[in-house]
Amino acid sequence: MAVVAILDCNFPSTEIEETIVRSAGAELRKGQCVTEEDVIAFAHDADAVIVQYAPLTARVMDCLPRCRSISRYGIGVDNVDVAAATARGIWVTNVPGFCAREVAEHTMAMVLVFARRLKSLDQAVRAGRWDAIGVMRPTRRLSELTLGLIGFGQVARQVALYARPFGLRLLATAPRTTAETMAEFGVTKVPLEELLARSDFVSLHLPLTAETRHLLDARRLAMMKPGAILLNTSRGALVDEAALIDALARGHLAGAGLDVLEKEPPAPDNPLLTMENVILTPHASFYSDDSLAYLQTVVAEEAVRVLRGDRPRHPVNPEVVPRVISS
Repeated sequence: MAVVAILDCNFPSTEIEETIVRSAGAELRKGQCVTEEDVIAFAHDADAVIVQYAPLTARVMDCLPRCRSISRYGIGVDNVDVAAATARGIWVTNVPGFCAREVAEHTMAMVLVFARRLKSLDQAVRAGRWDAIGVMRPTRRLSELTLGLIGFGQVARQVALYARPFGLRLLATAPRTTAETMAEFGVTKVPLEELLARSDFVSLHLPLTAETRHLLDARRLAMMKPGAILLNTSRGALVDEAALIDALARGHLAGAGLDVLEKEPPAPDNPLLTMENVILTPHASFYSDDSLAYLQTVVAEEAVRVLRGDRPRHPVNPEVVPRVISS
């Protein structure tokens, strides 16, 4: 009997995966792997693995001789060595766009919280201060402000659709997206440096790769418009966190809305935890009951599809020559 191993997940139930895998005549095994050694010990005989955060390195894959597919809970695959998987004939799949609406909603929620100073107003009222203008000043209409999108994939496009009715001016930078495509969403294509200089809100919508790690470092954060607000619902390491903390502490940036951090969860002494001009959420922007159910369904179906000898629907490495395992 084929074995599908869920290496790790923080979901309340895996009943969906269990139903799909077992209906295909395979065994489902569930663990909570953290280290490479955990994965090797738990999944050494697995025919397919499903993973959230556990590391799937070349070393790990060398110890999974039967593995034919790696299904990632999510869109990004930065914890999977895709090149190593391809070299070993292992399919890598993700679930593109599964939470685009949710992440876009989370992004816009952060825009509104900052733009309308909801956090400060709530704190003031609770402290006995009933002073709208004193707390709100300075505040501009959204139609007088600019939102810059770094990256222009499914999430950024959904953000643009949500932002347009508020009247926000929209800029974006993405090397592989044409100005004509952006214009269809009411967005103007500009270089990164121009976007940083002009935007009141800068929102990140990129995968984490060697090229994008610390894309916003001290130099680029300094290019941002004084008083601007940074939003990150993508990957924490897109931003040099130490440089961001410095920019916030000096007042160059007015605030940051962060759903992701370089280290998750943050260390208790992380300065971001005590900064009043920072909104933190626990990598939650992907979540709705609907998106989670869809995510769990697709990863299980992808694993089963490969076990049956079929091509997955969402391969990250479509060029792979699939591994053949003898019985």
